[in-house]
Amino acid sequence: MTRERLSLFDTTLRDGQQTHGVQFSHHDKLRIAETLDALGVDYIEGGWPGANPTDSAFFDERPETRATFTAFGMTKRAGRSAENDDVLAGVVNADTPAVCLVGKTHDFHVETALGIALDENVENISASLRHLVKIGREALFDAEHFFDGYKANPAYALDCLIAARDAGARWIVLCDTNGGTLPTEIHRIVGEVIAAGIPGDRLGIHTHNDTGNAVAGTLAALDAGARQIQGTLNGLGERCGNANLITLIPTLLLKEPYASRYETGVTKAHLKELTRASRMLDEILNRVPFRNAPYVGASAFAHKAGLHASAIVKNPSTYEHIDPALVGNARIVPMSNQAGQSNLRARLLDMGLEVEKGDPALGRILEAVKQKETEGYEYDSAQASFELLARGELGLMADFFDVERYRVISERRRNAKGQTVVESEAVVTISTREGTRTSYYKNDHAQDMSDDGPVNALWQALKSDLGPHQEKIDDMRLSDFQVRITNGGTEAVTRVIIDFQDDAGRDWSTVGVSANIVDASFQALLDAINWKLIRDGAQPV
Repeated sequence: MTRERLSLFDTTLRDGQQTHGVQFSHHDKLRIAETLDALGVDYIEGGWPGANPTDSAFFDERPETRATFTAFGMTKRAGRSAENDDVLAGVVNADTPAVCLVGKTHDFHVETALGIALDENVENISASLRHLVKIGREALFDAEHFFDGYKANPAYALDCLIAARDAGARWIVLCDTNGGTLPTEIHRIVGEVIAAGIPGDRLGIHTHNDTGNAVAGTLAALDAGARQIQGTLNGLGERCGNANLITLIPTLLLKEPYASRYETGVTKAHLKELTRASRMLDEILNRVPFRNAPYVGASAFAHKAGLHASAIVKNPSTYEHIDPALVGNARIVPMSNQAGQSNLRARLLDMGLEVEKGDPALGRILEAVKQKETEGYEYDSAQASFELLARGELGLMADFFDVERYRVISERRRNAKGQTVVESEAVVTISTREGTRTSYYKNDHAQDMSDDGPVNALWQALKSDLGPHQEKIDDMRLSDFQVRITNGGTEAVTRVIIDFQDDAGRDWSTVGVSANIVDASFQALLDAINWKLIRDGAQPV
């Protein structure tokens, strides 16, 4: 059966940038655009040329993409021709193959926000889109506040769409701008729009997540006949965000009835890069990836219950709706003091270690986990540290280097300008078979007045010279640092969990516990390096 082609329109660089606290740099935009293009989306909306210096610079040096690069703007203003509207001209002058113009379709907004007559707004829509078509651009029309407008005055909202259709718009996008329309309403209204003469193969959907239904509303529009889907990576967007393409894309490719009915520019081969794309955006935003995110979250395929883990070993489909490898993710069987041998054997198998049922080593590992957790350790969120513990009990832990000593000093003082600064410095001495190495780090406040802290100083010193292993850890970076006091008071035991990433797209977490927060951190840092060396095939030297 021939599958129908769907169009995927990404607006991360425009609508996603409206997220509270998000401001992409020129370099960020280039990196995101390259990732989107490699993923296989059909349109990349780069922003609004002329709206701000970053967007203007980005369009001046926009990347060459397979995807149709799109500029965003608004329909011409009342009292001016499309040819003589300087705001519209700024968008057109970006010289993109496609232009998406937003226009009002809710009579309340036309009369209240724009302060013009309803028929004048319809003419603005028509004239603007005709102008784009005349100069050879692919024209898209974002029907702003469409669903609210349709519910208030369906005849007028449809008049706006018909004007866009007759003017030659390739795509007419129905926008749930306030995010309050539920999926059942979206399905009904999209069906009525198609019945009124707007073809489904020229109809798009743009939803916001203010009721938590952006993905469901998008699928409802698709079911009703819309054929372009707009959204953002990780659901970025104003207020509660936009429809999440990271969730929508695998649903379209892997779930019925969509997988057998439709195809997209994203193939199943591209799909394996989805988790990496999601985490790339989080890295740019300096955010911790959402563990429970569908498909790509670190916990999306985590199985803690012993019953689940036992079944997963026999057949993963018992508790997984897809193979995590299809989206570039991985299965996790967390370890805790609640774990049994089923969990343990499943987790070891994921590490590439097959241990026979009844092997005495299984009991030793479980006892070690339980003992460590009574001391304050937690392996549920620190899988890399658990792997090292298990390898130690199995006699498979490589000895890459030893730490002879470390020292950390933090000094709070006033500098020559009278400013209060806190300087941190660290010294770490390690030994390998090649000899002893000492590394030193101190934050330089002559250039940077910020305090990067004792833990960072320790990390910088530790990772600066590992001799023969240095090359394998150069791409390591710390992505999150969590501290928890486990029993209260100033003499409390401190648990530190640190998340790491590398250029291979891997994420791993380690744990350290001590009454001294610096020492707890150092334990976690050591585990992270050792896990990385094992996974990259380093040899003890």
